[in-house]
Amino acid sequence: MSHKTFTRRDFLKTGAFTGLAAGTGFLGSTAKKVSKKYQHGDAKNVIFLVSDGMSSGTLALADLVKQDQYGEKTNWIKLYESDREYHRGLMDMASLYNPVTDSAAAASSWGCGHRVINDAVNWGPNNEEYKTVCEIFRDAGKATGLVTTTRITHATPAGFGANVPARGMEDAIADQYAGRQYDVLMGGGNNHFSPDRRRDGRDLYRTFANNRYNIVRTKAELERVRNRGKLLGIFDDSHLPYTIDHHSFPELRQTIPTLAEMSKTALERLNRHPNGFILQIEGGRVDHAAHDNDAASLIYDQIAFDDAVKVVMDFTENRDDTLVILTTDHGNANPGLGAFGSRYDDSPKRLRTIQNYRHSFEWLFDQLGYHWSQDTATGQVTANRIRELIEYATSTIITEDEAIMALQAFRGEFQAPFRDRQGPAGVLSGIMANYNGIYFITTTHTSDYVEIAAWGPGSDRIPTFVRNTYLFDLMVDMAGVRAYAER
Repeated sequence: MSHKTFTRRDFLKTGAFTGLAAGTGFLGSTAKKVSKKYQHGDAKNVIFLVSDGMSSGTLALADLVKQDQYGEKTNWIKLYESDREYHRGLMDMASLYNPVTDSAAAASSWGCGHRVINDAVNWGPNNEEYKTVCEIFRDAGKATGLVTTTRITHATPAGFGANVPARGMEDAIADQYAGRQYDVLMGGGNNHFSPDRRRDGRDLYRTFANNRYNIVRTKAELERVRNRGKLLGIFDDSHLPYTIDHHSFPELRQTIPTLAEMSKTALERLNRHPNGFILQIEGGRVDHAAHDNDAASLIYDQIAFDDAVKVVMDFTENRDDTLVILTTDHGNANPGLGAFGSRYDDSPKRLRTIQNYRHSFEWLFDQLGYHWSQDTATGQVTANRIRELIEYATSTIITEDEAIMALQAFRGEFQAPFRDRQGPAGVLSGIMANYNGIYFITTTHTSDYVEIAAWGPGSDRIPTFVRNTYLFDLMVDMAGVRAYAER
């Protein structure tokens, strides 16, 4: 943790807020105009980076914390200040009938070029199965890869390579991966590959092994695996742990790779393919932290995603054969640092408390036996227990009244004018906002137009305000694989 003093003048000198505000108003002027006019087929490779559920406030908060704690801006913001030629704009991420999209419909808009209904994965309203971008690149003789911090069968990676009418059909998505034989798959999701966890008892690991995949289950195995051949890396039963918990538990650091480490390995393997590749990289747990209104998990998972951005920036340095798209699929919860104190002098100090957090809300919920999907707590939940856990997890001592409010939320007894704010996540985040200064407007997705940046061949063709489905057409055209887009 940084212990240096941080005045309001220092806070403003960072330029982060003013730079973001200016960029929002004058998007065209913030980008370095791409001087070269690229043609279809100029992109040998495509890399698609997704920070799932990243509201613009998340981008700003991660940059502010990284500056104060580590003394440098995020790589995403560095891109905007760099000499690299890039495009910057806003994107409309609406699904077929709804301005508020879920991750399945959002990823499908990029993965097949069609807007679909929320919950569907590359599946049309009349049961159309749209050919996915990974299948297209594979059929064109290019390598394919999906890397995520969620289950590899989750909505966003599936949006590039699977077809199901409902995103929850994750066993079926794993089956499709086995049949479609993409070159690199890394993330969580053992529950959908292991015969002990799958409902049908099938052993998908054996299927992948029979298809000559290298199968790795730990960080050490990933580091030792040979660089050639297909790779399946499954590092947790469900999603990978939050970065803040990953930092706090030595056993997690030793056994589970970071998103940046997985991305580096994926690029090293895919880059060996003579015909090029497509790779999707997702920081998926940013979205989950936003749903939980968990400020520290949100910020540190965004910073971890930003480390993967650096891996891609380094990979593409001094080469002009790779189209990179950097974006998010939707806003979520819309967090922001509020103004506190005389002349707002307390805001930086409150934000700095985030650096003392040890654990996620997910960890805290586990300690209490709280299961959000059932909205029940099986453990002993008392006001004192809540205070103890919050103090340990966040180095923050809350009041007895605040602990009672949290207890009421766990019991379903807390009432708020906006009912979204009366569950445990909403109430806990509201309590913590008194100390860290960060407040969320909801625990759900929002209809925001989202940030998009791009560089490499084809970035010059992206409009400053773009419809989500356009990116599918851009990828297949710039990679010269349009002929393989039909089933």
